[in-house]
Amino acid sequence: MDAITALLSRRSIRRYTGEPVAEEALETILRAAMAAPSAGNQQPWRFIVVRDPERLAAVAGTSPFAGMLAEAALGIVVCGDTADLRHEVMWQQDCAAAVENALLAAHALGLGAVWLGYYPKMERVAPLKELLGIPEGVEPMAVLSIGHPAEEKGPSERYDADLVHHEGW
Repeated sequence: MDAITALLSRRSIRRYTGEPVAEEALETILRAAMAAPSAGNQQPWRFIVVRDPERLAAVAGTSPFAGMLAEAALGIVVCGDTADLRHEVMWQQDCAAAVENALLAAHALGLGAVWLGYYPKMERVAPLKELLGIPEGVEPMAVLSIGHPAEEKGPSERYDADLVHHEGW
């Protein structure tokens, strides 16, 4: 799948077949995530891969919108290591870029995925940190639910020329 097709056809997939995701596919997704741009090349992202069904179900309980994790083949918790950053407030953008790269890689590999937002919702962040033993100075920004899709969604045309301004507002 070429890059433009991947960008324009990626959708949030919340239903999965139960088939495991190959280790090679997971590594490709993580490589794509780590290929994202970052402020000052700090690369503050850290990743926790969760495959155990009981642990996935427990992670699902940390957010009212994460129920699909209980059926996913795996979850990837995308965290930002905030210690010793030269550009302190940019870790969120860096991790968001990593998330989008991971989502596009999953889609290009024929997998389904959805981005579950955590940071700055501390009512989600705190129980996730406790559950996974995430240390101080590391913030879980998002969780990706990934699996083989059990649903199919067509592209969603979102382009709106009225939202584009040229040479100023």
